[in-house]
Amino acid sequence: MIEAVGLTKRYGAKTAVHNLSFQVRPGAVTGFLGPNGSGKSTTMRMMLGLDRPTSGHVTIGGHAFRSLPNAPRQVGALLDAKAVHGGRSARNHLLSLAQLAGIPAARVDEVLGVVGLQDVAKKRSNGFSLGMGQRLGIAAALLGDPQVLLFDEPVNGLDPEGILWVRNLMKQLASEGRTVFVSSHLMSEMALTADHLIVIGRGQLLSDMSVTDFISANSADFARVRVPADRPEQREKLTASLTEAGGRVMPEPDGALRITGLGLSRISDLAHESDVRLWELSPHRASLEEAYMRMTQGVVDYRSTADAKEGLQLPPPGYGYPGHEAHAQPGHAPQEVPQEGWYAPPPPGQSRHADAPAPAPTSAATADRTERRTSEDSR
Repeated sequence: MIEAVGLTKRYGAKTAVHNLSFQVRPGAVTGFLGPNGSGKSTTMRMMLGLDRPTSGHVTIGGHAFRSLPNAPRQVGALLDAKAVHGGRSARNHLLSLAQLAGIPAARVDEVLGVVGLQDVAKKRSNGFSLGMGQRLGIAAALLGDPQVLLFDEPVNGLDPEGILWVRNLMKQLASEGRTVFVSSHLMSEMALTADHLIVIGRGQLLSDMSVTDFISANSADFARVRVPADRPEQREKLTASLTEAGGRVMPEPDGALRITGLGLSRISDLAHESDVRLWELSPHRASLEEAYMRMTQGVVDYRSTADAKEGLQLPPPGYGYPGHEAHAQPGHAPQEVPQEGWYAPPPPGQSRHADAPAPAPTSAATADRTERRTSEDSR
């Protein structure tokens, strides 16, 4: 089990982690979520003794990582798949780690088979793709057959088959009674892999609960109801009946009704009693991504702004490009391709985005100077 108590880490005036306390129990996959800059990597580094907490402490199996006897045989971790000597082969990289930890060489070949790298075991790791590097990092984490495993973005760079393999591997390790702690930004994958979630934002704990409870606590479940579009009186009759029964009815853009406060069976009974025929009665349950976005919307540090060139489009057929004349014939689009980085004016009837600068006009003198410079450079 991993236990953090009052964990705090400051870098000068910046507080990366503040008074963070949680437990990661064995037998389950625990997802570690949070926006960029929330302190996830710092927390994992403190777990592994790579950073010293400013205050508080974190223990693994009741001991600080630095005091664990032969730590690689008790804790396996993947924090940075690129932290490999590129001149070594995959097998030699793992063999050097095994020798330092007193792990038999036979175990190296075992984990290479587990991660699917047995056929490239003798190739240098600097020629590996991102996905192959991830597999090698996972092999290093499994090398000591540890009871506690920490993974930071383990599916980064993997193809769909590799992602499925990692998902099944995590579940298998947890089913064996191991403690599995996984940090990831892929909400869809966490929804399929994790049993429990620890969510932090700006270095502080936001949530510590099961995936099911997290989604329920951070989303509003509702029912969608649809009646025949050509029977507005039935829509009004049903709305009145549901409202009278304590439900809240809100119209949706596609013509359906969103109902909260009443269960599906109660909605069905009320529709039957009102002699209203339903074309749709379906539950809506939020995804993990929806629930996560709702919880963390106030602790996101990096937000995008509107693109100043949003309203600028490539010209439609018939428009001329710089340096070319448009000779569009009926039924024939011009074949010229605009130069990279050049923006055409919007089509007629559309105004340019207010913040977008107009392309600078190219005068004959400017073109002549450019031609002379090009000629001189070629000489």
